[in-house]
Amino acid sequence: MADTRGSRAGDEAAGFEVGPTFRRFSQKDDIFCRSFWDPEIRSDRSDMFYETYRTPRMKWRDVEGFTQRDYAVRNASWHVTDIFAEMREQGDRREGFLDPYSVLRDGPGVRVHVDSPEAGAREVKHVAKTFGADLVGITGYDDRWVYTHAYSRDGESEKVQELPADLPHVIVIAQAMDLDLIGTVPSALSGTATGMGYSRDTLVLLALSQYIINLGYRAVPTMNDTALAIPLAIKAGLGEYGRHGLLITPEFGPRVRLGKIFTDFPLAHDRPRRFGVRETCEVCRRCTDACPAKAIAGGPPSDAVHNRSNIPGVTKWTTDAERCFRFWSNQNTDCSICVRVCPYNRDYGKWRNRLWQRLAGGPLRRLALWLDRRSGRGERRSPKEWWPRGQTSVEKAG
Repeated sequence: MADTRGSRAGDEAAGFEVGPTFRRFSQKDDIFCRSFWDPEIRSDRSDMFYETYRTPRMKWRDVEGFTQRDYAVRNASWHVTDIFAEMREQGDRREGFLDPYSVLRDGPGVRVHVDSPEAGAREVKHVAKTFGADLVGITGYDDRWVYTHAYSRDGESEKVQELPADLPHVIVIAQAMDLDLIGTVPSALSGTATGMGYSRDTLVLLALSQYIINLGYRAVPTMNDTALAIPLAIKAGLGEYGRHGLLITPEFGPRVRLGKIFTDFPLAHDRPRRFGVRETCEVCRRCTDACPAKAIAGGPPSDAVHNRSNIPGVTKWTTDAERCFRFWSNQNTDCSICVRVCPYNRDYGKWRNRLWQRLAGGPLRRLALWLDRRSGRGERRSPKEWWPRGQTSVEKAG
């Protein structure tokens, strides 16, 4: 399949509208990076937000969903990803978040023959799912979505982007987040779904990259670092862009975490998939109405940006990252209210939810949205309902 990176045909298939004012993004302007160097974003509350992920340093709250027990399971879910992120911090690296993963062994220096790019793609997807990937898509390298610079936490400044520009393929993986945990948003407990998504991401990215290296090819595993994941995931056929600024997949809705591997292993590319998300989001305002920070656009897609944490020159629904992060900081855990209430956030193992998706993808989408509201789906679940048999003696002691 021909590479359509940067072409009008490729953009149209993916639903991109990239205009003449487009400018590539530096990771320094990411809202989480700004929360360290930018006095407009950094505050005592944002510092405390990060401290809550260091269990010994935090203070508990006597509020359902924010107890010691809730934070204990949330922070434990992040443990695998945090180990790799902190392993090389002394070298000004925070791998998986600011820098690509580098904890990989050398390959043999001899390349295994691949019969065709199509055969390579089938093989890589098979191995990725064996390692635990929920979804796998493949697209071409597109430097528009690669950060112009990486971010140095030590220097609170830009540093050189280390990704080689001669790796023509990108493998995008998606890990589903737990539906029941997302149902307890907002709570520290719900952050467990996010942490597990990242930890599973880390394991699959490292294992799949090492497999490719063992075959004699190059592979650079990345998570939140290096490039914007959502445009690559859309090009790789994993889903569509939603009003809340997240990827919506046919299999899990917006309830996914993303990782990506840049490689020269011969791979055929997947095509973008359209299943009616944009048309549904144009008439749905569930995420806009539910967002306590009022950070989600209520109007049509536009190329307007709220602040420097938005990429310019792309017509889309753009979330106000500053308002969103401020709410995260104030509640001392990440927020996924927009994911919880999104009508696409369903268990598609059930036939009635597959039927709902078909309705939403056609001329009866307004009926589908009405049925969604009437069903009560998306309402917050009590965090105590998630814990078996409610409150335990351990929780009381906390």
